[in-house]
Formats: sequence, structure tokens, C-alpha cells
Amino acid sequence: MPDRSYRWALLALGLFGFVADQATKYGVFNWLYEPGKLAGSRQIIPGSFELLAQLDPTQKMPGEGVLTRWNGPVPPRVNHGALFSLGGEHKESANLFFGVVSVAAAVGILVWAFRKNTATDRVLCVALGLILGGTTGNMFDRFVFGGVRDFLNFYLINWPVFNVADCCLVCGAGLLLVQAFLAPKPPAPAEKQG
Repeated sequence: MPDRSYRWALLALGLFGFVADQATKYGVFNWLYEPGKLAGSRQIIPGSFELLAQLDPTQKMPGEGVLTRWNGPVPPRVNHGALFSLGGEHKESANLFFGVVSVAAAVGILVWAFRKNTATDRVLCVALGLILGGTTGNMFDRFVFGGVRDFLNFYLINWPVFNVADCCLVCGAGLLLVQAFLAPKPPAPAEKQG
């Protein structure tokens, strides 16, 4: 009996993560836009958590087009860096660097997905699918908006503003660690009789 493949789960989660990330970013930035204001917010859990759309009319974007206009009439404030704005002070060079890293990560995950051992490991496929969705969601922002749009603000503990792609990345990385530590060890190769 052939081994069952979970590659479909990896690809489906990658696509779902990308679509969920982009739909929430476009939706929230449009919903919270108020003419004449550079930020809009809606409390989700009063005193703890809000949706926050910050705008920056001085923001330079790599291109002007339908994809940027769908976000609203004023460009979003973006994070040029990575985790906790790492490298963000370098703006364009940091954004380009992390964009290239995102492309390399996405290609690496797709190559990894087509290995036989990967396809038969359900937990690994789910983890890689979540990471792929988060990577492509933020990568899209880097090339279209010149940085990553963030809108989830958990301010009870002064956490940096984040997005759905970041949630996918963290959950996928956590699951990847669990899989790495709890996966059964492959059987040792049999010694040759000499």
C-alpha cells in the first residue's frame, strides 16, 4: 500500500494563509480609513487588543497600481524590517533583503514539499504550509507596498503590531519545532554482513 501524501495540505494551507493575510489587510485598512486621519482603530478586547490601521502619506511604494489603490487612498505605514522591526531603520535595503529571503524561503519550502519523506509526514506538511502562507503574505507586501502592513495591536503588554501572516509563521515554526522533537526516529540502517 503506498504511503499517504499530505502535500495537498501543505499547498492548501499555503494558499489559505496567503489569502487570509491579504484579505484581512485590505479589509481592515479600508474599513478603518477615515478621511483626514492618519490612523483608525477598533477595540476588540477593551484595554488589551485592537485593530489598528496606521497610514503614512509620505510612504514611497515600489509601484502605483490597482493592488496599492485597493488598500485605500492613503499609503499604509509599513514595517521595512523583520521580527520586532529588525533592520527597519535601513528601509529600502532592509525591505529588499527580507524580500529576497522570503523568495528563497518560499522556494525552499516548495522544494522540501516534493521530497517523499516530507509528503508522508502530516505534521511537517501542516507546519510548512503555515510557514509558506505567512512567508508569501508578507513577501507580497514587501514587493507591492515596500514593507509589511501590520494591524493587529495587542497593547496590553506593549507587543509590536503584527498581522495574520506573522501568526501563520509563528504557528508553523512552533509546529515545526514540535515535529522535530517528537517525530519518531527513522530506523537505523541494517549493517551489511561481511
